[in-house]
Amino acid sequence: MKRRWTTIALVAVGLFAINVVARLIIRLGFDGNDQAEGNVSLIMFGVIGLALAVITFIRSQRHRPAEWLPDLAAAAALGMLLTILIGPFVSGDTPFGGGAGNFFSQVWLYGGFAIVGTLLGYWIATALGRDYRSRSLSAYAQSRATKPRRVVRR
Repeated sequence: MKRRWTTIALVAVGLFAINVVARLIIRLGFDGNDQAEGNVSLIMFGVIGLALAVITFIRSQRHRPAEWLPDLAAAAALGMLLTILIGPFVSGDTPFGGGAGNFFSQVWLYGGFAIVGTLLGYWIATALGRDYRSRSLSAYAQSRATKPRRVVRR
């Protein structure tokens, strides 16, 4: 149980670290340039989605979705809370400094990219036949095919 929460916390901190790097890039390189800030923010959300896709691809190969999906959802939610509530302080702002519209647009963007990234990772694993269910069915089919046929006496 302790390892499970450690994994969730590590993934959440990793997602938050992506946000911190993006905010530092914006603060140090593009301060005051709204177009560049928006582009870096979209790239950041894309990297977060890609990170979740990779984690999903790896986890879906070894475990059923019922085991990894709640952990990944909790990590993404915790990462989102860190990003939205603590992240603005990195760039010298406050969570509601840009108004409620900016706050909720970050929630929707983060949630959307997280969901799409997770689905993309799982779909790729499934399409390649590398997900837990496909591998289990393949192993079952192979075990049934290798058993010797029973001889019937007459």
